[in-house]
Amino acid sequence: MRRVLIGIVWVYFLVLLIGPILYLANQSFSQGIEAFWTEVTRSEALHGFALTAEITLIVLVLNIVFGTLTAIVLVRQQFWGRSLISGVIDLPFAVSPVIAGFMLILLFGPETLLGTFFGQAGVKILFALPAMILATLFVTFPFMVRELTPLLQTLGTDEEEAARTLGAGEWQVFWKVTLPAIRWGLVYGATLTLARAIGEFGAVLVVSGNILLLTQTATLHIYQSYVDFNYVAANAVALTLLAVSFAILIVLEIAKARSETIVAQAGAH
Repeated sequence: MRRVLIGIVWVYFLVLLIGPILYLANQSFSQGIEAFWTEVTRSEALHGFALTAEITLIVLVLNIVFGTLTAIVLVRQQFWGRSLISGVIDLPFAVSPVIAGFMLILLFGPETLLGTFFGQAGVKILFALPAMILATLFVTFPFMVRELTPLLQTLGTDEEEAARTLGAGEWQVFWKVTLPAIRWGLVYGATLTLARAIGEFGAVLVVSGNILLLTQTATLHIYQSYVDFNYVAANAVALTLLAVSFAILIVLEIAKARSETIVAQAGAH
């Protein structure tokens, strides 16, 4: 029975993961390495990579700052509406990214209050970088909060209270006590955010307009290449993003192991 279960897991792993990856690699190099290199270095592909990196880095910084702040407030503070906020944070897990993008259109459309305000100010939100950042931020925000919340709960407040007793201010407590204790959880949440932001498609497609060399990210370039029957380009860019995802996965596993070690040590104390 044990061997049967292991065999089922291996078949599942090969069919759903290894098989598609090998097929993707085969299709990417079907016309040779030169064709692969040509496709991933085209101006459209390079612009897609650069735009994806720009959005990802901005979203990562915002998530690290506001995600950490949100997690600390939810764990350390008691206030009215706390449960509501905690529940709303999980909304991106339940809502389709396409719906999230549509919600941004309804919020910042030209006929809306916010859309009119930003339009008169000369700030373009929809079909531009700001809407793409907001869409990606919406779908990635829960990762940082949900990673840090249980870690903060497990760590407790004993060390923080001891630091305050010794005369440390709130910023000193955060930088000297809280942040070092949650650093690997922070890395874990950041890598999840990176992976999700790099691969975001639905919400960004709705709010970007998929404008070539302007608002076309790497994932949108893959989609457009496939629609245009340029399968080598679609597969080559997809394989490149897959390689980046594998690198992120390695960091993720290291951070996960460190985070679990910290939690186990805290629990032992």
